[in-house]
Formats: sequence, C-alpha cells, structure tokens
Amino acid sequence: TSPHVLGLPAAVARIADLVGEARAAAALPSSIGLDQLSVYVAGADLPVEVEALSNAVAALGLAVESTVDNDLFALLRAGTPDPDAVGVVCGAGINAVGRRADGATSRFPALGQLSGDWGGGHHLAALALYHACRAEDGRGPSTALTDAVRRHFDRPTVEAVSIAFHLGELPAARLDELCEVLFVVAAAGDEVASRVVRRMADEIEALVRVAATRLGLLDRPYTVVLGGGVLTARHPQLHDDVVARLARMSPAASLTVLSTPPVAGAALLALDALHDGACPPAVETAVRSALPLP
Repeated sequence: TSPHVLGLPAAVARIADLVGEARAAAALPSSIGLDQLSVYVAGADLPVEVEALSNAVAALGLAVESTVDNDLFALLRAGTPDPDAVGVVCGAGINAVGRRADGATSRFPALGQLSGDWGGGHHLAALALYHACRAEDGRGPSTALTDAVRRHFDRPTVEAVSIAFHLGELPAARLDELCEVLFVVAAAGDEVASRVVRRMADEIEALVRVAATRLGLLDRPYTVVLGGGVLTARHPQLHDDVVARLARMSPAASLTVLSTPPVAGAALLALDALHDGACPPAVETAVRSALPLP
C-alpha cells in the first residue's frame, strides 16, 4: 500500500479494501463499527506524507479513531513491547526509528541517496555486481565476486551479465539475488565482499547511535530490534559484528532479531490504543502465535 508505489488515492483505496477483507474474514456484521484502525505503511516517511495519508485514511470513515505512520513503528512493536527502543530495518532498503516512553520519537527521511542512506538488499546486490565488473576489467581489485556473479547467472563473463540486465534478457528483479551471493563470498574470506559487509555494519551502528542519542537512550537500558530480510537472515559475518558493536556502544541495551512480522506489530499497536497503551499479555501472546514470521 505504499503511496510511493501506488500513488495516494490508490494506496488509500487498497487500505479500504484490506479493511473490508478483514471484516469479511472475521464475519463482522456491517452494523458493528470499528473503534480503532492502525495503518503502518512504507512510504510514510516525511511529516507531510504522514499527514496526507492520515487525512485520507480518516476521510474513509472506517473507524472512530485511526492512526497512520511509517511501517517501521509496526516492526518495532512486533519486536518488543519495551517503550524505549530503536528499530533498524534492512530489507530491500534501510531505515531506522526510535521511540521513548514519553512518546518522543526519532526518525530519518529515508529517501535513499537523497537523504544520505547507504545499504539495504538492493544496494548490496548492486555493489556485488559493481565490484565484480571492476575486478574483471581491471579497474578494481581482484575478488571472488567475479566468478560467483558469472556462475550465478550462467554467463561467460560479468560483462555479459551486465549487458543481459541492460537488454532485459535478465529481469531487473533478479539483480537482488546477488545480495545473498555477496554474503556467501564474504563468508568464504573474500576481502572485497567482506569490506562491503563491514560497511553495512558501520551503517547499522550509525543509525542506532544517532537514534538513541537523539532520545537520550545511548547510556540507558533500551531494546534494539533488527528486522528485514538482510538482518533476520543472521548472516554470521554481519550479525556477529553488529552485536559486538552495539554491546560496546550501549552496554545497557538489549538486542533482538524480529521473529514476528510487522503486521502483528500493527495489530498490537491498535490493541495498545484500546487498552490505555498496553495490550493485555494474554492477547499479545495470542496475536504473536497467530502471526508467525514467514
């Protein structure tokens, strides 16, 4: 339902459809209204975007109260009930948010390179191809990525891989497969690939440091939640580095890797709103059990 992908009208229409599907699945009579609608979507990054989406969702009249925000807040709630927390997502892209018990939040514009972002699955995959190309033609240092990329796409050279993507012979979406190739090559000891993985750890550390510092949490107990496919995969070279860095930076913090999907966090946030900020523990357990991470 990202407005960046669908446009605002289509995104809001899709949200209305999803609410209708949920009501039908729950066999909820049309005479019964909803008290709370909590919507957390990708693309709700800037305050102006959150406001526009909030107004559009409220105008649907689907519930007495509606809450709209970035999907990372749902990920954060799915990861921990701790009111003092920082969440980092590294999936297709990368982003982070923080929250404090008094309601204060910290967030980033998350506009890609336009806002200084580095990393995420798309970026890592592109870097794997970048370094493989430069090693093959002599512009960059030798790396095992060259043979790994060529073999992965069954092409005679990395140049042939690049040309196949350019001409559409290889679907653009397949480039993302190189993210996993990068981690495999790095784990085998390749320095070029390992340098990229270390740079990814740098970025995750920086996001947590900035978010926690803004909220005055850096030297206090708080929870760090790691989510998104790149981080939930727990690639040892990245995961162990991040764990060690965060332990040095914030010794009082605890770390968890997401085991419940963000949609469960959205449900829990709605239930929090209906129960004075704290979903009953038995209900939270039921929600988490019903919605395991795929």
